[in-house]
Amino acid sequence: MAHAFSGTAVIDRPIDEVFAFLADGTNDPKFSPRVQQIRRTTGDPIGVGTVFESAVKDAGMKTSRKFELTAFEAPTKIRWTERSKNMITVPDGGYDFEAVNDTQTKVTVHNTFEGHGFGKLIVGFAAQAAVKDAPAFALRIKSAVESA
Repeated sequence: MAHAFSGTAVIDRPIDEVFAFLADGTNDPKFSPRVQQIRRTTGDPIGVGTVFESAVKDAGMKTSRKFELTAFEAPTKIRWTERSKNMITVPDGGYDFEAVNDTQTKVTVHNTFEGHGFGKLIVGFAAQAAVKDAPAFALRIKSAVESA
């Protein structure tokens, strides 16, 4: 059973600016409070194959995460997959970008969750929490990009 969420926001910035901000995964802590720290572990330029490693805190538990970009089509599409081994992982996630006009961009973020071991029992709860937070998450992305 697939567990997923998505959230959408219109950001008051041109599509190229929004794409560049979100392509740089080191910006994630600016809108995702669960990300405690993050670093890129591969060289320039950012694109397919770029890897970001992070320390996150979910439900009071700290875990290490490793994500690899699997699609990078500037300025309209970014996809990733999680390469780390945790109870709940994201086999497929990404951003879709659409220019509303010259100064606004519609961004949709989405993730699919997968449970492993005990995570199979709790993945539904994690997905429910993510679905509930999705509108606020999209607004945090909007705020971070517009403040950059």
